[in-house]
Amino acid sequence: MSKHLSQDEFFTALTALFTTQKQSQKGTILLTQKRYSYDESAKETLSEQEHEETLTTAPLLQAPILIRASNSKSKEARNEGKKLKLSTIVQPDDLDSFYARYADVCKAGMSGLKPRDRTKRKAKEKARRKMKTQA
Repeated sequence: MSKHLSQDEFFTALTALFTTQKQSQKGTILLTQKRYSYDESAKETLSEQEHEETLTTAPLLQAPILIRASNSKSKEARNEGKKLKLSTIVQPDDLDSFYARYADVCKAGMSGLKPRDRTKRKAKEKARRKMKTQA
């Protein structure tokens, strides 16, 4: 299990990840978030079914959020240690300020990205439509 970063460390590393991907001119960054519900002490004392029931009945607004970022490297690169995984846990009281800063970092990181070239796909769709109308 990997260590979760503090929010400041997470934002610093995420900014560096965006910068690295921009400089390489290609690549993918995966951003995910989910409800954080892993409590090791609770899992040991409860059965698996009781633990799942506890998770589903707990109010959603009171659960912390797990935020992850990754540079989605191939299997070979993962084995060489080039894959970068970042994660942080955000408490419910900190969500508003976290998401404001998260949005700023993501917008700044995505500002220099080029849109994907979709001309080939559009040409294929146009040819396919033309074939349907002729048939």
